[in-house]
Amino acid sequence: MSLFITIVLDGVGVGAQPDAGSYGDVGSHTLAHVCETARPHLPHLTQLGLGCLTPLTSVPAAKAPTAAYGRLQEVSAGKDSTTGHWELAGLRLVHPFPTYSAGFPPDLIETFLTRTGCTGILGNKAASGTVIIDELGALQQQTGRPIVYTSADSVFQIAAHKDTLPLETLYHFCRIARDEVCVGQHAVGRVIARPFVGSPGAYRRMSAERKDFALPPPGLTVQEALQAHGVRTVSIGKIADLFDGVGFHETYKTKSNDQGVAETLRQIRTQTGAPTFIWVNLVDFDQEYGHRNDPEGFARALEAFDRALPSLLQALPSDGRLLITADHGNDPTMPGTDHSREYVPLLYYGNRPGIDLGLRTSFNDHAATVSAFFGIRFPTQGSSFEQP
Repeated sequence: MSLFITIVLDGVGVGAQPDAGSYGDVGSHTLAHVCETARPHLPHLTQLGLGCLTPLTSVPAAKAPTAAYGRLQEVSAGKDSTTGHWELAGLRLVHPFPTYSAGFPPDLIETFLTRTGCTGILGNKAASGTVIIDELGALQQQTGRPIVYTSADSVFQIAAHKDTLPLETLYHFCRIARDEVCVGQHAVGRVIARPFVGSPGAYRRMSAERKDFALPPPGLTVQEALQAHGVRTVSIGKIADLFDGVGFHETYKTKSNDQGVAETLRQIRTQTGAPTFIWVNLVDFDQEYGHRNDPEGFARALEAFDRALPSLLQALPSDGRLLITADHGNDPTMPGTDHSREYVPLLYYGNRPGIDLGLRTSFNDHAATVSAFFGIRFPTQGSSFEQP
């Protein structure tokens, strides 16, 4: 047993969970609504068994799926990326991370100003990152004051023009916010540096220079357990950012789904045979389309991933595993631009083809399965679906 790959299709939910009403997400169904609206052509995902999870327009249920299939239910409180990935890693959150739909309280901002030495900030509201940069970018350049904003997620985001506030200064402010400001009751899931460039009317975010400052996970994660037993652990995309880097030997940041898939293929093809766990996040579904209410773009991203699947499956060693899932929903057809409390897909290739794995009662089943594949004992409340 040498290679296990998990690909998280960020935001690709498959239907509202029973507790969706508590999150304002009744009726959400990211995948079904995208398929109904845009009718993507997904022949390879169909063959794996995607249409067996739930009725989907243009995606029929395969008669002989080549993967085991099912759905995962989130137990932790919350519907953000950190919460979802932490549960996939074997943890559970009883209390959700704090969110600030009305902006951050005055005492928090005052602490930020005192600790950083800034004379003031701009923004302090929940907003789309591209929108708030268009709105306040020119003023940020004029005043030198950073733009501080949040979203529906538990994030403290700081944006500044690269020519006005050097990257290292921006990162320094974020480290202060992480270590000295967003603590205690205000311990948000992530502090995020959001540098941008350009001129008024043509600003653009510097995705490659974005930097996330996450809380360290509160308990042992599956990737740490794998490390302790000699398994090489690799993060592709934003995975390591969500764990404050904990548990990964190697980290490869990516700018897009295409780059994430290309790096995954490179890692498979250069595999030496040493036991390896590769954890991938493909963020475009969520970042580029879900948050921007763009079901057609979401569908195109699904089609692009579908076209890449044959290369991934052909490169996978005969004894390897590929698990495709998500971390939450982000239904682009629903009002607002928030994540949605949804089940997530489970497609498990390389073991037990055509088996209906049913509704799994926790994302923890992912951690249990990864550890079982490598023959490692790992304490989690999940159950493995790997064939003994």
